[in-house]
Amino acid sequence: MKRSLFILALLSCASMLAAQPAPMRETIAVSGTGRSTVTPDRVTFNVSVQTVGQTVDEAVNENNAKVAAVVAALKKGGARDADIRTSNFSIYPQQDYQQGKLPRILGYNVSNSITVSRTNPADASKLLQAAINAGVNQSSGLGFEVSDPTRGRDAGLKAAFDDAKSKATLLAQAAGRVLGPAISISEGSGVVSPPPPRPYVAMARAEAVSEVPVEAGSQENQYMVSVVFELR
Repeated sequence: MKRSLFILALLSCASMLAAQPAPMRETIAVSGTGRSTVTPDRVTFNVSVQTVGQTVDEAVNENNAKVAAVVAALKKGGARDADIRTSNFSIYPQQDYQQGKLPRILGYNVSNSITVSRTNPADASKLLQAAINAGVNQSSGLGFEVSDPTRGRDAGLKAAFDDAKSKATLLAQAAGRVLGPAISISEGSGVVSPPPPRPYVAMARAEAVSEVPVEAGSQENQYMVSVVFELR
């Protein structure tokens, strides 16, 4: 009987010890930032042909002829069918407004816009030149992109983690502690892009234009991580 009571007492003590919560680990939470620079490998730009005629037919026919010449010039310059896409077509009247009278239609404005995308940014100069010489009188939206979003990611994330660990180590030392292993990591990233390009217009000209100078530059990707380290 005494033996049984002793065993029950031991089991009761073990249960009480097991029920006690484990001591909480002390931690330190920091964030880190890393950057990687990549060179764009894709260029996109828009070119448009605007024509004016006294009738819709006159304005559209003139526009169609000029756009066909622009497309032919782009293909001759190296653009493929897949690189050329019609992005907008519009017709609107030019009206004369006078007080007390109904608007009088003076003519019609027709605009046809083409978006060109190329995997070689160096082609932008000659393609813009070809399009302008073929009849384009408005251009906008010149931009450069990186087709593979993972390019530079590994280096950027590692740099972000190293930055976070460096901060945590410094803070731990300042507190007279030692930094332990990482307990949790969360990631968020974004791209730091240059300001958007301003649209530009190629006006009527008396002779062929020279090649448009275009520079792709570079794109900076920014990576951010939040890390929780054990503090010993």
